[in-house]
Amino acid sequence: MSLDQVARIDALINPKSIALVGASTKPRTVGNDLLRNLIFTEFNGPVYPINPKAESILGVSCYASLRHTPKPADLAVVVVPAAAILDVVADAAATGVKAMVLISAGFKETGEEGAKLEVRLRDAVRAAGIPLIGPNCLGIINTDPNIRINATFARKMPEPGNLAFISQSGALCTSVLDYAEERRMGFSKFISFGNKADINEIDLLAYLAQDDKTRVIAMYLEDVTNGRAFIETAREIFWTTGKPMLCLKSGRSAEGAKAVSSHTGSLAGSDSIYDALLIQSGVQRVDTIAELFDYAALYTTQPLPKGNRLAIITNAGGPGIMATDAAVRVGMKIATLSEATKNELRGKLPASASLRNPVDVIGDARADRYEAAVRTILQDPGVDMGIVILTPQSMTEIEDTARVVPEAVKGLDKPVVCSFMGARDVAAGVEILRNAGIPNYPFPEDAVRAFAAANALVTLSEVPHREFPEFPDVQVEKAAGIIADYLGAAEERYLTQAECRPIFECYRLPLLRSGVAVSEAQAAEIAQKFERPVAMKVMSKDVVHKYDAGGVFLGVQGPEAAGAAWRKIHENIARNVPGANIDGILIEEMADKGVEVILGATRDERFGPLMMFGLGGTFVEVLKDVSFRLAPMWRISAQKMIREIRAYKILTGVRGNQPSDIAAIEETLLRLSAMVCNHPAISELDINPLIVHPEGKGCSVADSRIMLRRSDGKPCPKR
Repeated sequence: MSLDQVARIDALINPKSIALVGASTKPRTVGNDLLRNLIFTEFNGPVYPINPKAESILGVSCYASLRHTPKPADLAVVVVPAAAILDVVADAAATGVKAMVLISAGFKETGEEGAKLEVRLRDAVRAAGIPLIGPNCLGIINTDPNIRINATFARKMPEPGNLAFISQSGALCTSVLDYAEERRMGFSKFISFGNKADINEIDLLAYLAQDDKTRVIAMYLEDVTNGRAFIETAREIFWTTGKPMLCLKSGRSAEGAKAVSSHTGSLAGSDSIYDALLIQSGVQRVDTIAELFDYAALYTTQPLPKGNRLAIITNAGGPGIMATDAAVRVGMKIATLSEATKNELRGKLPASASLRNPVDVIGDARADRYEAAVRTILQDPGVDMGIVILTPQSMTEIEDTARVVPEAVKGLDKPVVCSFMGARDVAAGVEILRNAGIPNYPFPEDAVRAFAAANALVTLSEVPHREFPEFPDVQVEKAAGIIADYLGAAEERYLTQAECRPIFECYRLPLLRSGVAVSEAQAAEIAQKFERPVAMKVMSKDVVHKYDAGGVFLGVQGPEAAGAAWRKIHENIARNVPGANIDGILIEEMADKGVEVILGATRDERFGPLMMFGLGGTFVEVLKDVSFRLAPMWRISAQKMIREIRAYKILTGVRGNQPSDIAAIEETLLRLSAMVCNHPAISELDINPLIVHPEGKGCSVADSRIMLRRSDGKPCPKR
């Protein structure tokens, strides 16, 4: 982020003076609550209420407009009706206001006229060089003791902390603040940016990346302004600063619901796009506010784990088993304690205690027993992290145990959390833990999920092969010429499998020998030339699902059978797709046996090409066992998307079958990614199936289709 960009955001976050335009004398109004928050949360600078009808509010002198303040305000917080906002911007520009926060609603969220007003607002603030947060937002909070701003109408000022939270929703923010207070979690910055007419989530992420008071970034997003910029910014944050990022994403975009002719397009909804976007950005997606804070509680207080070996210390067998089961479900390892650790535990625990992990210190355990067990177990070199479980029993020293756990782990560079199970009985102990920086989870399963997320974060930060593969053997210009010839003057064109072939040849995709027959005699001649069974498929832009229409015959052997199949295909199409124009029958040698997978791509207007991989065949849309990534892809992205599908074990070889050539799939995926990135006119594409042969034997494109659409877009830059 450039110094100029930092300065723009800094003017919003760290002002030396604030004007509130729309300050109100009426209690329990936004204009009154905002002023109250600005005054009584110890902001270290002058506050200028702007209200032409009042002399003072809450004991502070009022001013008629921004033009009447004793000195120009650094920051103007605005709560006037939408219709008056352009006048306020003019006043701000004339008086040297450095930044604005627009709380007011009445813009694009209200419809077409509001959207037009928002465009005029954006143009006005950018022309004036005034960075703007909003409109339609809650405002901003900076807990830095040197600043102390609460420019929101929320009820309370949060405590200082190292978690930054940015949100597109203002209403959600008030709930988040309340929830965070209950969990004793503080914030470095808290920013509601609303409609993001000017400053957006990408600007804020880039600013928070260099904020030394922010250790973890959490966000609530309804959409992303620019997918490419988001990936680049988030990647820079994650792989350079190491700051964890969490995202609660809601909403669905119209782009993901367009009518499509490909499997890929029908399966790629907006959630698929955002999943791919966040995964490739290094951002962890969460489903609930509770999950977001479960993870953030760990990330903001504990070191990240160096492995996935978990130790469990408990005073009750059942919860220990629950934690063990949860750990196994999410792929964690139950740490194996060394004999030295077990011997040390024997001298500190009763004979009835279980010395195997999970370690049961028995129901009558008091604080001293917990202290000895926790320290001994966490010192074991085979343990990467620990959960301390406590159930409140009559002899349990809840508060004393809460005090000894932080002492027991002092100096150990390993994450430790607690699960003091219950509510009222353990409340005082939980408060002690949180004040000491030890997260507490009401149930062990929640703690395990947080640890699994932390381990996934570490694993992601260490991924190899973060490079974009180069393919010097591809013929980009030749493929571009073929595509231009196909489109001609048309706005779009569907390509049959035979028409896809010359484009695929330019990218060295693994093709089978084939020919196109336009007569029964020609079909017989081609089939005889191959001297092996062939597949015969109708070529027609009017027949998208060839199998369903009776346009595919497999295993056709010899010229006579080929002639008969040629006739039968024509009969089937005439019956099932009346009026369909048949360009010919593709005759292709049958591929050797293998596993059928699908590779595909579809293009989103904002995010560019989206790649798909899954188990292939005619039921792909029913099974929906697919994974997605935005193109262009790192090599590791191709590897991971193959391994993400539920049916991945089929590719590794099951029930005596040989492992499939997974490396060949990766290569084909990456070449396909390069192809759709280089040629914006490729709107949708399916290879279904790609037949994957045994390891070392490669793969074969058995069927394909492309939808071309005229595009003014440029080839994708490398992300």
